[in-house]
Amino acid sequence: MSPPALHRIGIGTDLHALAPGRPLVLGGVRIPFEKGPLGHSDGDVVLHALIDAVSGAAGMPDIGEQFPDSDPRHRDADSRDLVRHTLHALRTTRHRVACVDLIIHAEKPKLSAYKDAIRRSVAELLGLDPARVAIKAKTNEGLDAVGRGEAIACTAVVGLVLTDSG
Repeated sequence: MSPPALHRIGIGTDLHALAPGRPLVLGGVRIPFEKGPLGHSDGDVVLHALIDAVSGAAGMPDIGEQFPDSDPRHRDADSRDLVRHTLHALRTTRHRVACVDLIIHAEKPKLSAYKDAIRRSVAELLGLDPARVAIKAKTNEGLDAVGRGEAIACTAVVGLVLTDSG
């Protein structure tokens, strides 16, 4: 039996400046590095881009509307909790995530050793087979804030399928 056809597709992006002394968390996985993203929450660019991709595909409000940085409840929030909240809201649209494609843009640290852990973490969070989550890591070849090591970014694309019930 073939998988259900994609019903909606969404794209999301996120970018955070990097600062010394902040933890670097990508896709819910802590990566050893001397810098981490500045942000109201934990600054997990992978999960923030994912939230916007899911939300956009489903016609839901973006991450800034759902979890405004003016709300103290989201200060230092674990982005996995924000994803869970978004997935709960997604169920009301009668959709579920079927596949994810992620590109992490970072000059440093090199992420090849962490891609599988990030894939497994994102898959588990979404309730997907890890084969349905693609992770790519790209440098910006020394160009722009990412290339100079001043920032980290992520681009996410998700495919949604309709569910049988809401």
